[in-house]
Amino acid sequence: MAAFLMLVWTEISRRTQGFRELSAGEAIALMNDSDTLIVDVSPAADFSNGHIVGARNVALSRFANPDPEMRKWQGRSVLVVCKNGQTARQAAAALVKLGAASVAILKGGMTQWKADHYPVTRN
Repeated sequence: MAAFLMLVWTEISRRTQGFRELSAGEAIALMNDSDTLIVDVSPAADFSNGHIVGARNVALSRFANPDPEMRKWQGRSVLVVCKNGQTARQAAAALVKLGAASVAILKGGMTQWKADHYPVTRN
């Protein structure tokens, strides 16, 4: 019974967090929308080792006190990426509070993206 309640609680929490978790294939469909912003909150060293084409590297610390540039993201669709998908959750929650229209994270982060053999760039 306890395991069932934990499963129900986890599902309810996931549905009320305000952002979606997308597989790499689902993320590509979202990225095909030209208005989607890709934000990578990985440390700069990880970002330089390979990231999704068109992604912006934004330090997680910037989400604590969003600056004017980040406020322009209100009303936009945003895909948040990190190394393994955990840090992206924090940034996604901050973007939901900021008022981004649609927020999603890449399930498994860049680790899964690379394991699935999707393209990366170092530019």
